Amino acid sequence: MTYFSYKGYKGTIEPQIETGTLYGKLAFIRDLITYEADTLPKLEAEFKTSVDTYLEDCAELGKTPDTPFKGSLNIRIGEELHRRVAIASCNRSINAFICSAIQEKLDRDSTSDQTSK
Repeated sequence: MTYFSYKGYKGTIEPQIETGTLYGKLAFIRDLITYEADTLPKLEAEFKTSVDTYLEDCAELGKTPDTPFKGSLNIRIGEELHRRVAIASCNRSINAFICSAIQEKLDRDSTSDQTSK
């Protein structure tokens, strides 16, 4: 999927077939912030306006804005995989081991995507 990006936020781009318009929402946050327009450039402008308005509203309310990609996530991997990761991580933390494994997988997938084009 393609996203708009602005001030650390990502926004979706989706067609509304019935009305012939475009709409989107801020992705990867819990708060629901939407925007709509009839052309892609206008949709991007509405996305940016929505981000700015959201941040202003949060400031006025004394609320901390929800942010995407905080850098931490909780996963459940099962006892056996947990044991294997703990053993394989050796002198590093499990966190460092998992980060390295994820990076290797993403690099491998990225290389695979580029060679298939």
